[in-house]
Amino acid sequence: MPDEFARAARRQAIFWAIAIVVFALFLWLFRGVLLPFVAGMALAYFLDPVADFFERMGFSRLVATILILAFFLIVFVVGLAIFLPILSTQVYALIERMPQLVGRLQELVTSTESEWLRNIIGIEGRSLQDAINEFVGQSAGWITTVLQQVWASGKAVVNVLSLAIVTPVVAFYLLYDWDRMVAKVDGWLPRDHYETITEIMADINSAIAGFVRGQGTLCLILGVFYAAGLTVLGVSFGLLIGLFAGLISFIPYVGTITGFLLSMGVALVQFWPEWWPLLGVAAVFGVGQFFEGNILQPKLVGDSVGLHPVWLMFALFAFGALFGFTGLLVAVPAAAAVGVVVRFALARYLESDLYKGHGPKPRRGRSK
Repeated sequence: MPDEFARAARRQAIFWAIAIVVFALFLWLFRGVLLPFVAGMALAYFLDPVADFFERMGFSRLVATILILAFFLIVFVVGLAIFLPILSTQVYALIERMPQLVGRLQELVTSTESEWLRNIIGIEGRSLQDAINEFVGQSAGWITTVLQQVWASGKAVVNVLSLAIVTPVVAFYLLYDWDRMVAKVDGWLPRDHYETITEIMADINSAIAGFVRGQGTLCLILGVFYAAGLTVLGVSFGLLIGLFAGLISFIPYVGTITGFLLSMGVALVQFWPEWWPLLGVAAVFGVGQFFEGNILQPKLVGDSVGLHPVWLMFALFAFGALFGFTGLLVAVPAAAAVGVVVRFALARYLESDLYKGHGPKPRRGRSK
């Protein structure tokens, strides 16, 4: 029996290792054409609970799928028609004005007329300015280059016709057949390990659903709130900075801190020496953090995600470097799945004889 168990474990390990290698090779080979299909699958997964709700209300799956996708596409197209021109203008303006903004911020911080440098940190303004002049010049050029590359990449993604045409079609068929596909895959599972596999898959689904649906909705709400607040305050590029801060809020504290620093820097250059806009920016991000921590996070996400921020950032960088923009879409589900499998394996290890040990204990004392 131990030998049979060991052989079965080796066969399973070899099978899953080969499956993972084949899957990674498939992603790498077809990374250039997978984007609309992965996006359609993510959209279908995101909207599946809505389709289930419509079915419980008495609609057929086909009618529910048509209604949901039609509404989603109308909102998406209208949103693009309204906000895309504004965002495009702000991105171009930010790229052009980035060196001037950084230079002006440097002058305000290191001005010789500011006594706080000498009184608080004991550094002469002119000395500090001379020390960072070269750094500011280099960093401004670097930031501008990065923004240009990111914007060019974003435009390339937006302009891909396949993304606009294939994604809705893929989402329609997957959303319509979602329950049948899940039942079909469920029938392929090995019966001896059915309960274990379904338990792991349920945990993976809970983690992915908590992140994709819960955290995605949270990021969207925060992005709209930050963008609206900064725009009302009159902060330049407020719409762009607010949406950016909200959309990267899936990494705890990173989105808020990045958006706060960017908006405070722009507001400082734009409104100095007036203080009320700076207080307004601080109030916008403070209120956003309060609602995120006390209302949005517990209600929308809860404790179902279980993804450490460091592991999440590593997955995003690794999959993005290997598979491009498609890898960024796959990174979070893959990170969630790996996290669940690792926790399951660790729990089994802690319950096994390999960890507890049941061998004979060595005798203590003096040998005769």
